[in-house]
Amino acid sequence: MKPHPFILHTSCAALLSASLPPVSHAAPPSEPLTEIVVTATREGELLKETPASIGSLKSSAIRFAGATHPQQLLGQIPGVAISVTNGEGHQTAIRQPFTTSPLYLFLEDGIPVRPTGFFNHNALYEVNLPMAGGVEVVRGPGSALYGSDAIGGVINVLSQAPGNSREMTLNTEAGSYGWLREMASFSSGNTRFGRVRGDLNLTHTDGWRSATGYDRQSGNFRWDVEVDADTRLQTIFSYTHIDQQTGANSALPFDLYRNAPQTNLFPIAYRKVTALRLSSAFERSFGDGLLSLTPYFRKNSMDLNGSFNLNNDPRIEKTESRSFGLLAKWRQDFPEFFRARLILGLDLEHSPGSRSEDALTPARSDVRGLPFVGGGAGATGAYTQYTAYTVGSRIYDYDVTFRSVSPYLHSEISPVEKLRLTGGLRFDSLGYELENHLGSSPTSHGSTKYGQAVSTTKNFQRLSPKLGFTYEITPKNSLYGSYNQGFRVPSESQLFRGGSNASAAVAQSRAANALLLEPIKADQLELGLRGTQSGIDYSLAVYALRKRNDLVSQRDPLTNAAITQNAGKTLSRGVEVSLGRTLVRTLKIETSLSCARHEYTQWKGKDSSGNAFDYSGNEMSAAPKLLANTRLTWTPSPALTTQLEWVRIGGYFLQDSNGPTTRGTDTGITRYDGYHLLNLRGSYQLCKNASVFGRVLNLANTRYADSASVSSNTAVYSPGLPRTYFAGFEVSF
Repeated sequence: MKPHPFILHTSCAALLSASLPPVSHAAPPSEPLTEIVVTATREGELLKETPASIGSLKSSAIRFAGATHPQQLLGQIPGVAISVTNGEGHQTAIRQPFTTSPLYLFLEDGIPVRPTGFFNHNALYEVNLPMAGGVEVVRGPGSALYGSDAIGGVINVLSQAPGNSREMTLNTEAGSYGWLREMASFSSGNTRFGRVRGDLNLTHTDGWRSATGYDRQSGNFRWDVEVDADTRLQTIFSYTHIDQQTGANSALPFDLYRNAPQTNLFPIAYRKVTALRLSSAFERSFGDGLLSLTPYFRKNSMDLNGSFNLNNDPRIEKTESRSFGLLAKWRQDFPEFFRARLILGLDLEHSPGSRSEDALTPARSDVRGLPFVGGGAGATGAYTQYTAYTVGSRIYDYDVTFRSVSPYLHSEISPVEKLRLTGGLRFDSLGYELENHLGSSPTSHGSTKYGQAVSTTKNFQRLSPKLGFTYEITPKNSLYGSYNQGFRVPSESQLFRGGSNASAAVAQSRAANALLLEPIKADQLELGLRGTQSGIDYSLAVYALRKRNDLVSQRDPLTNAAITQNAGKTLSRGVEVSLGRTLVRTLKIETSLSCARHEYTQWKGKDSSGNAFDYSGNEMSAAPKLLANTRLTWTPSPALTTQLEWVRIGGYFLQDSNGPTTRGTDTGITRYDGYHLLNLRGSYQLCKNASVFGRVLNLANTRYADSASVSSNTAVYSPGLPRTYFAGFEVSF
C-alpha cells in the first residue's frame, strides 16, 4: 500500500531538520564556456580562454555515479579510460594505451599524490574519490607546469569545500558480493574560526572472484579561513589505508574465462597501502598581484606481494617515502595592458624513501587439477596457480632520496579582444641519492643473482616549453590550439633495481646499465573547438603526441644480458568529442567519444630470449582505437532522476608483435574485440533531506575482459564484473 504523501512528508520532517538544503543526486549539466577551471594554469581561468583539452566532473556527477572504482566515473570524460586491476587498483589510458608506466600525474588539490620517482599507477585509490568536490582531467602533456610524469595527462581531484551552514550527511549503501560502504560528512558552517569540513569513507567488499576482498578507510579534513578581505588560508588533511587481496585481475585462458571466471590464479597476492597528506595554502592579494605559498607533507607506504611478479620474479616489496615540499608563486595581472597576466612559480621537494625486497619461493599447482609440469614445452603455463610461498633471502635493501628544484613561468596576453595567447616555460632539476645497504655485490636467492647499484647520485635536468592560443569565434564558441612538451624521469626502481640473472656478472651488468637510463620525452600538437551550437553543448579536439627515448628491451653486446635502453619512438593521433543536448524538458543525452591510433614508429630490440624483433609500424598492444560513453538522463520530476549509460571499449592487439597466439584453447588469436556495457542508475528524493538510490552495473550481464594479453603464448583475459546491484540511502541533519 502506497503511503499518503502527507504521512510520508510528516515522518521525514519529524526525523530531519527542515532548514537544511535538500539532498540531490541530479546529473550535472554540460560544461559551459563560462566554467572556471584551475588545473591547466594552477589559477582559476575561464574554460574558453584555456588552450587545453580539459574535462571536468562536478560533485553532483560524482555523487550520482556512486562509483566503486574510478573506471565508473572518469570514463565520462572524452579520451579517458580506466581499467580495473584489483580492488580500486587501475590502469589508465589517456592519449596512450592502457599502461602501468608512469605517464600520468595524479593530483589532489594541485599537489601530486606521490613524489616523482615513486610513481604508482594505482595512485587514485589513495584519494577519497567518491567524496571529492570535483575532478579535472587535462589530456596531453602538462610538464611545462607540473614537471615529470605529465605526458598522457593530469588528473586533479578537488576537495569538497565546507558549506556555509552547519550540516551532517550520512550515506549508507550495500551491494552484491558483500559490498558495504558508509560515508559521513560534516560541515561546521561559518564560525569565528572559519569553516571546517570532514569526510569519512569506510568500504568493504568480499570480491566477486575467489580471494579478492578489500577494505579501505579514508578520511579528509578541510579548514578554510578568511583572515581578511585579502588573505585566506586553506588547510587540507587526507588519509587512506587499503588492505586488499590483489588477484582480482588474475588473467585466465579462454576456457576458464568463459566457464569459471571466479577462478583466481594468485590467491596469495596482497597489497597494503597507507597514504597521508597535509598541506596549508596561504594566499594574499596585493592589488593586482597575488602571493601563494603552499607547504605540504606526505607519507606513502606499501607492502606488496604482487600477482604480476609471481611468474618470473616472486618477491615481497616494502616501499616507503616521505615528502617535504613547497609550491610558491606570484601572479601579477596587468588589466590595462592587453589583459596581460604573469605567473612566476617555484616548486621545491625533498622526498627520502626506502625499498626492501625479500625473494619468495612459491608453491604452484595446475588449476585444472592436473599434475604440475615445470618450465619448457608442455609446461602448465597460463593454468599455473600459486597457492603458498616461503620467504627467502633479502635481495634489495636501499634508501633513496628524491629532490627537485623547479622554477616556472606562465604568461597570457590578449593583443586583440577575442584572441588570448599563452606561453610557459619550466626548468626541472631533479635528482636521486642512493644508499645501498647491501653493498655493490650481487645478492642471491637459490641460483638467481640480483644485481646491485653502488651507492651513488643520479641527476636530470629538463626545460619544458608550452605555447597556446584561444580565439572567441562567437560569444558561445571558441577555438584553441597548443604545443606542449612532456617528460618523465626513470623511477627509483628502474634505476636502482637492476634485475636478476643466473650469472652474477650478467646481473651486475644489468644493474650498471639501468643507471644509464634517461628521461622519456614527448611533444604534442593540438587543435580544438568548443561551445554551444543549436542547443548542443560540444567540444572537439584533434591531437598528435610523439614520444621519444622510450624504453625498449635490448641485449648488452658484451654480456648478452637483457637490458632496457632509451631507443623507442611512438606516435599517438586521435580525435576526441563530447556532445550534450536536452531532447525534451525531462530528457537529456550526453556522449563522450575518442577515436585514436597508437603505433610504434621505431621499436627494435631483442627480447629476454635473445630473439630480435622490429615492431616499427605496428599498433601498440592494449591500445583501443575507440572509447565511447553515452548517458541518457531522465528527470520526470525534481525528486526522481534515472540514467542509462552505455560504455564501449574498442578492440586492440594482444601483443606488440600484432601476431597470433600459438598455444591455448583459442590458438591464432591476435586481438581482443573489446566490450559493450550497460549501466543503470537512479535516485529518488523522499523528502527535503532524505533520498534513496540504486545502481545496476553491467545490466545485461555481459562476459567481458577488463584487460586481455598473452601469457605463455596463450591469450588470457581478466574477467570484468558481472551484473552487480547496489542500493542505499542518504540523509542530512
